[in-house]
Amino acid sequence: MSSQVKIVSFSGIDGAGKTTQITALQTWLDRSGHRTRLLTFWDDIVILSSFREFLSHKAFKGDQGIGSPEKPLVRRDKNVTSWPVIVMRFFLYVGDALHLALTVRRLRKGDADVIIFDRYIYDELANLPLNRWIARVFVRLVSALVPKPDVAYVIDADPAAAFARKPEYPLEFVRDNREAYLTLSRLTGAITVIPPSRVEAMAAHVRDAFLRVSASRDADFSGLPALE
Repeated sequence: MSSQVKIVSFSGIDGAGKTTQITALQTWLDRSGHRTRLLTFWDDIVILSSFREFLSHKAFKGDQGIGSPEKPLVRRDKNVTSWPVIVMRFFLYVGDALHLALTVRRLRKGDADVIIFDRYIYDELANLPLNRWIARVFVRLVSALVPKPDVAYVIDADPAAAFARKPEYPLEFVRDNREAYLTLSRLTGAITVIPPSRVEAMAAHVRDAFLRVSASRDADFSGLPALE
C-alpha cells in the first residue's frame, strides 16, 4: 500500500471512451497490487440528483437513459444554456464542490491507494459559458474549493465519432462541449489532455501520465509494470 492516497479523475465529452480508459488503468493498478476505489460523480458526489433528473425529464422535456447507435436519445440538461439555468448551476456546483471535498477527505482515511473518479467537477465547469468573465472567475473559485487530483485527465475525441458512439446531444453541442474542455484545461493548468488515438495508445498515454506524477512523489508506484 502506498504512503499517500492518489486522486485520479477522468473527464471528457460523452462517447469519448472514458469508461474504457478507466477500466484499463484500474485493471493495471489492481494487477500491480494497488488497491483502487472507483466513484462516479453523478452517483456519489452530485447533490439533489433526483431534482436535477426531474428538471431534465419533466421541465426540459429531455429523454432519460444512455444513448446508443441503436437507440439515440434527445437529452436536455447540460445543453440548456439560458441564464436562469446557468445561475442555478452556480449554486448547485458549489454544493457539489463542497460535497466532493468532504468525500475525498473521508476517502483519504480509507484503505485505497488510488481513488478514481469517473467524471469530476471539471465536467460541470465545462457546461458554463467560459467565454464570459463571470464563468472564468467561478471556475477559479470552485477549483480552489475542491481537492486537486494528482492526475486529471480529459479524454479527447473527435466530436463526430463520439456522437456516433453515444448519440444523446446535438452534434453542434458536442463540438462546443469539446472546446469547453480544452479551454478549461488551459484555464486550470491542471488537466492532462489525452489526444484521440487507438485505444491501446491512449491507455499507454494515460499510464505514462500517471507514472510521471505518482512515481516522482511516491516510491511505491515507481516499480509499476508496463501495460499489457
